[in-house]
Amino acid sequence: MKAARSYVAEGKRWVVDIDLEKFFDRVNHDVLMARVARQVKDERVRKLIRRYLEAGVMEGGVASARTEGTPQGGPLSPLLSNILLTDLDRELEKRGQGFCRYADDCNIYVGSKQSGERVMTAITAFLERRLKLKVNAAKSAVARPWQRKFLGYSMTWHRKPKLKIASPSRERFAEKVRKTLRSARGRSLKQVIEQLNPVLRGWVAYFRLTEVKGVLEELDGWIRHKLRALLWRHGKRNHTRAKNLMRRGLSEPRSWQSATNGHGPWWNGGASHMNAAYPKSWFDHMGLVSLLDTQRRFSFAS
Repeated sequence: MKAARSYVAEGKRWVVDIDLEKFFDRVNHDVLMARVARQVKDERVRKLIRRYLEAGVMEGGVASARTEGTPQGGPLSPLLSNILLTDLDRELEKRGQGFCRYADDCNIYVGSKQSGERVMTAITAFLERRLKLKVNAAKSAVARPWQRKFLGYSMTWHRKPKLKIASPSRERFAEKVRKTLRSARGRSLKQVIEQLNPVLRGWVAYFRLTEVKGVLEELDGWIRHKLRALLWRHGKRNHTRAKNLMRRGLSEPRSWQSATNGHGPWWNGGASHMNAAYPKSWFDHMGLVSLLDTQRRFSFAS
């Protein structure tokens, strides 16, 4: 991703975003094995790889032979995809193109839209002719880098662009948090946090390169909002809610006024009385992973 940012900073402010149509389902076995033979000289290993590729697929209780594609999720598939697409790398290097590729995701950085359209046409023809791969025209595009995403990241539009988390990545993460919290209903807050923390750690570890921190701060606030709403639900009765607020240091009049306000859990989860009773420091003490704090530690360590 840092390489992609450097291309844009150098003035290549258009990207050819190539999406290969059903890549792992459409890989031509003969073309792939010809590339494998360049790297693997042991015929027994090549036969084993061929058997792996042609292993039958079970659909509706009926086994059918595989004539193209690689088993998705299989340990060899990513390695085989890189062996096959090395030809694409060499072609782009020969053309002097700046590009980033990870498995079947490839972005090529160019100086103008016209250049991008020429590259798109040439590389599409190369992939279809040489590697028997089809480019998905509906998902591929020549666009500005900040209009596209690569491996979950995007960029800002500034002259010196910054890496940021792409909007679809944020939305998928938010939905994963919602599902985790739904599955944790009926549990104590400590148990909920224990279930949520691995999700938070894994996600922020992947996006540790982001340079736009406001998104992490917003997500941290949103997660705490949801947990405060959960605490409000746990109270169930006004009397219990008022007692809980008083235990957290709020005055008796304010606690009773807040407990009897008539609003629902989500409204109260974002209200001043719940923020005062359960600030960020309280959640830190409870062990909740902070996305922003964790990313800052990654940045400091690097």
